Amino acid sequence: MNLMSFLKLVEIQTKVASIIPFMLGTSYALYRFGSFNIINFVLMLTSLLSFDMTTTALNNYVDYKKAIKKHGFGYESHNAIVNYKLKEGTVIAVIVLMLAIAVVAGILLYFNTGFVVLLLGAISFAIGILYSFGPIPISRTPFGEIFSGFIMGFVITFLSVYIHIKDFGFIIMSYYGGIFKMSLNLSEFGYIMLISVLPICGIANIMLANNICDIEDDIANRRYTLPVYIGRENALMIFKLIYYIGYIAIVIASFLRILPVLSVAVLATLIIVNKNIKEFYMQQTKKDTFILAVKNFVLVNLALIFTIALGSVLNSL
Repeated sequence: MNLMSFLKLVEIQTKVASIIPFMLGTSYALYRFGSFNIINFVLMLTSLLSFDMTTTALNNYVDYKKAIKKHGFGYESHNAIVNYKLKEGTVIAVIVLMLAIAVVAGILLYFNTGFVVLLLGAISFAIGILYSFGPIPISRTPFGEIFSGFIMGFVITFLSVYIHIKDFGFIIMSYYGGIFKMSLNLSEFGYIMLISVLPICGIANIMLANNICDIEDDIANRRYTLPVYIGRENALMIFKLIYYIGYIAIVIASFLRILPVLSVAVLATLIIVNKNIKEFYMQQTKKDTFILAVKNFVLVNLALIFTIALGSVLNSL
């Protein structure tokens, strides 16, 4: 396996779906709490990226093993295992190695932070594996968008904030005399949930766009995704509405001063996002228009990260 086939196997271009929420949480921790821990930052980045690549490679491997329809829709070029003639043993070894790196970095992060990271990390790992593996992988059900959006959009954002503020009393847990106690700053937790709505919506729409493009092939391969259940037209309507929900959340967060007031400038991206939505409505293919969902996600969330970073700079002046 060479570098090109590896990057194709892990679909490196899709890693923005995990890196951007990570950067969003980091920038928010700097803006709201003025806190940054470089060691925790590196450990989480390593674990996050390794595990994201693991789940993608695993998903491609499962698709390769379970594929029923293998000709006539670009199967040979879409699946890296087929396209690069990769050996199954090599693919499995790479998956195990990446998972091991993710677990080791995650455990080190737990030692440096606490039980909250261990618990949420374990849940994320479990859902990530079940998303692609098991009797009925989540990716083959109508719940793929919900799980991917929540785990990657909220949990990653939350953890990337928490690793920098673990000593701020945000979450306090204790166990004494058989009694477990936990206190949570509900206001700050709610604020993080609110700023996470934008990445949640963007990631969910990446998955939704992918499934809309694959409706016919998913039916042939017995992947009963959300668009298969509700139909193309309803799926397209949901695709459009989800974006607007994300924008509304940013306006509310800016109004409440959770985010810098200048974050409302993110609304300017609506011009490009609406154009891309219209183009996707006209044609839904992996080759031509799926990338528009990724572009929308990157554009809107990078704009948000930039405004938060700028707010941090202005606060420090």
